[in-house]
Order: sequence, then C-alpha cells, then structure tokens
Amino acid sequence: MGEIIAVTNQKGGVGKTTTCVNLCASLAVLDRRVLLVDLDPQANSTTGCGVDKQALTRSTCEVLLGEATASDSIVQVENAGFALLPANADLTVAEVKLLSEIGRELKLRNVLAPIRDNYDYIIIDCPPTMNMLTLNALTAADGALIPIQCEYYALEGLSALLETVKQVRNTVNHGLQIKGLLRTMFDPRNKLATEVSAQLVKHFDDKVFATVIPRNVRLAEAPSFGVPAMYHDRSSRGAKAYRKLAEEVIRRDQAGP
Repeated sequence: MGEIIAVTNQKGGVGKTTTCVNLCASLAVLDRRVLLVDLDPQANSTTGCGVDKQALTRSTCEVLLGEATASDSIVQVENAGFALLPANADLTVAEVKLLSEIGRELKLRNVLAPIRDNYDYIIIDCPPTMNMLTLNALTAADGALIPIQCEYYALEGLSALLETVKQVRNTVNHGLQIKGLLRTMFDPRNKLATEVSAQLVKHFDDKVFATVIPRNVRLAEAPSFGVPAMYHDRSSRGAKAYRKLAEEVIRRDQAGP
C-alpha cells in the first residue's frame, strides 16, 4: 500500500511546491511509482509539471466533488516518470462546497483509497494556509513533510502547524506522523539561517532531514520550463539535493519506525 505524504506549511514561499515536484521526480528516478496530488488552487505543481491548467476538463476539484474519479483524472508527467492529479483555480469552488457536506474532511482519503495500491508514494501539495483542503490532506496522509526556510519567523509558524497536526491526529487521523522537517532555500553564508537550522536540529533531532535544500537558481528557473529541476539541469546543486532527499526518504521508510 502506497505511503501518502502531505507536504505542508501554513507559511507561503518556503519551497513547498518545489519540494513536491522535485521529490516526485527524484523518487521516480529511483524506480518508485509516484503520484503527485495538486491540492492548491494556485496549481503551481500542475504548471511546474508542464500541464496546462486552463485546458483541464477533470481536476482535483471534480474528484473531490464526486464528479470524476481520481483514476480518470490522473495525467502522466511527460518524460518525468510520475503521475499527476492536476488542479486549477476551480479547486476554490470545491473547498467552499465541501464546507456544507457531511464527512467533508474525509473526501480526499476516500477518493485516493481505490488507487492507493497503484503507487509507492502519493505526495500531496497543500495550500499555504490551514483550510478545508489542507485538513483533507492531513486526514488522508500517513505523514506530514514540512519544508522550512531557516529565518526568524520559522519556529513560530512551525509551532502552530505542529499543533494542527496534533489536533488532526487526536481526532480524524490517529496514524498521522511528522515525516520530517526539511530545511529549504538554505544559504550557509547567512548567520541567521545557520542559527535557526541549529535550533531545529536541537529541538527536533532526527525529525529534521539530514538533506538540506540550497538556495539555487536552477531550482527557481525550472518551473518556467514546466519541468523538475533534474530535467532542467541535472548537475545543479538543487537537483542533486532533491535526489539525496528522495534517497533519505526511502532509507527512513526501509528502516521503519
């Protein structure tokens, strides 16, 4: 049965979508069957995979509302080796409609259940806010992967997110765990970044991934070409870092709890 990982942070601009797209591509290169679920109405994961969000006839919106199945809505990311359940701005409509439905927080879990065995990893790109879509992702997930930019407000925002994860675990998803904290856009020349990084390791120990994602021009450029970084510049520091992250994720899973 595939592992479901929600990539989430209530703070925007921390490399959440970059992590989703590049982790999926790296896991696929390592011969894992991977599905990326775009659950953000901005649909940056969709466009970052080279899919035209304006041309979609079926998306996560229709899937969550029961108007289409997940299997019928999935597209293959060309030449990248993984699958995508794409999104567009209509997802905002789905969120509003879900608010009035019974069992609204279980919708994503239920629609992924029939296809879960088809994949080794299902990665969910969450919106940068704690809303009904993010709650659906956390309810469906086995673990939360939290990208963190090492800056002044990082720890404050992290505390709120960890409390949310705890609430979800205590109510609708007892199996939800913290998959790990991922330091992103890291610049070792920045003294504050180094200090925040050290605090994260001190407080969360092995929950912090050893892999650190550097601030990298090639990572920033790749979405404009509609490809993961490894297909934009395989030799870039960013592409290599996400390959290491994928290897670390797999090692952790093989080691067990």
